[in-house]
Amino acid sequence: MNANLINSAYLLAAVLFILGLKGLTSPRTAVRGNFLGALGMLLAVVATLVDRQIVSYELIVLGVAIGTVIGAIWAIKVQMTAMPQLVAAFNGFGGGASALVAGAAAMMPGAITGVPEIQVYVSSALSALIGSATLSGSLVAWAKLQGVLHWQPRGALLRFVSGGSVSAAIVFGTYYAIEPEAVWVFGALCAAALVYGLFLTVAVGGADMPVIIALLNSCSGLAAAATGFVLGNSVLIISGSLVGASGFILTQIMCKAMNRSLWDVLRGDLGEAAASASKEDLYTGRVKSTSPEEAALLFETARIVTIVPGYGMAVAQAQHAVRDLANLLESRGTEVRYAIHPVAGRMPGHMNVLLAEADVPYDRLYDMDTANPTFAETDVAIILGANDVVNPAARDEPGSPIFGMPILDVDKSQVVVVVKRSLSPGFAGIPNMLFTRDNTLMLFADAKKALQDLNREIRDI
Repeated sequence: MNANLINSAYLLAAVLFILGLKGLTSPRTAVRGNFLGALGMLLAVVATLVDRQIVSYELIVLGVAIGTVIGAIWAIKVQMTAMPQLVAAFNGFGGGASALVAGAAAMMPGAITGVPEIQVYVSSALSALIGSATLSGSLVAWAKLQGVLHWQPRGALLRFVSGGSVSAAIVFGTYYAIEPEAVWVFGALCAAALVYGLFLTVAVGGADMPVIIALLNSCSGLAAAATGFVLGNSVLIISGSLVGASGFILTQIMCKAMNRSLWDVLRGDLGEAAASASKEDLYTGRVKSTSPEEAALLFETARIVTIVPGYGMAVAQAQHAVRDLANLLESRGTEVRYAIHPVAGRMPGHMNVLLAEADVPYDRLYDMDTANPTFAETDVAIILGANDVVNPAARDEPGSPIFGMPILDVDKSQVVVVVKRSLSPGFAGIPNMLFTRDNTLMLFADAKKALQDLNREIRDI
C-alpha cells in the first residue's frame, strides 16, 4: 500500500489518541474517550497489517488468540478491588514487550530496513533499559499491592545497589550503541536494568503506589516510544510519547497531592517524625467509639451527608453497601455527596472506579477542591478507611511529617463517623488527629459489615 496512505492512517490514529486522552479527563466523557482511543488503536493495527511489514499473519493470529484467552480469564477472575495490581502488571508487560522488541533487533542486526543503524542501536539500548526496569519495577509493585511482598529496605546499601545498577546499565547501553556486535553487552544491559527496577520500587511503601503506578505507566510509554524509533514506526513513537508525558504529569499531580517530592517517594522517606510519633499518648481517653445503633440516629435528621471513601472501602469491597446507604438516605430526603481525595486508594482514580462499578452518579463525586468548601454545611461525614488524607495535622501542625499535604477538611462537618477496623495509622505512620476531635465518633468494624448494619438500623428507625 502507498506509504503516504499508511502514514495518513497513522496520523489519524494519533489524533484519535489525543482526543481519547482529552475525553478521559472527565467522568462524563470517559466512555467516549475510551472509544476514541480504542478506535485509534484499531486503525493503527489495521494500517500496520495492511502495510505487510510484519513477520506473518499466522504468528499474529496466534498471538491474538493467546492474549485473548489470558485477557478473558483475568477479566472474569480479577475483582475491581484488585485493579491496581492488574494495572501494575500491565505496565510491566508493556515495558517487557518493548525490551523484547529491542532484543529481537539486537539479535538480528540489519533486519530492520529504512532506519539509520545508529538510530536502531541507540533506541534499542534505551528501550531495553527503560523496558526492563519497568518490567521488574511493576512486578514488585504488583507483589506489594497483592500483599505477597512486605520487604522495604532503606539506607546506604540500597542506594549503592540502586545507583550501581543504573550506572552499569547506562555504561552497557552506551557500549552496545558503539559496538552492536557485542550481543552479550545487550544482555548485561537488560540484567542491570532489571536489578535497577527492582530496587527502585522495593523501597516504596505500599500506600505510595498511586505515585509509582503513574510513574511506571509513564516509563512503559517511554519504552514504547523508544521501540518506535527502533522500528521506524511513527504511530508507536507518538502514542508512546503521549503515554509517557501524561503519566509523568499524573505522577507530578500525585506528588503534589501528597506534598512530597518524587525523590522522597522513591526513597520511601516519610521524615524522622514519623518513627517517633506515639498514638498511645494522643489517643488515651480521647477517642469516642459508637455502635451502628447509635450512629443510625445521626442520619435520621441529617440534611446533608458526605461519604469519604478510602482504601478500607476497597479492601472490604463495600462499594455496593455504600450505594445502598446512599439510596436509603436519599429516599428519606437526605442529600448525599462523595468527597474524593486524589491519592485515596492504591492507584489514581481507584475510588472513582469502585463507585462507578456500584452505579454511583458521576455528579455526586466531588474532587477535593470542590468538596472542602461544602464540609461546613455537612451534617454527617462518614469516612470509610481513609486516614492521612483526612488528618488535620497536615493542616494544623507545622512539625508533622505530612504538614502541607492537601487534605479533605472533614473535621469541619457537624459530626464525623470514622469506620475503621482499628486505630492503626496510615502510610505516614503517625496518629490521626481527627480521631481525637470532639465531633468525631469511631465505628470499629469492617467497612462492608458496618454499612450493612447501619443500613439495617436506619430502616428500623
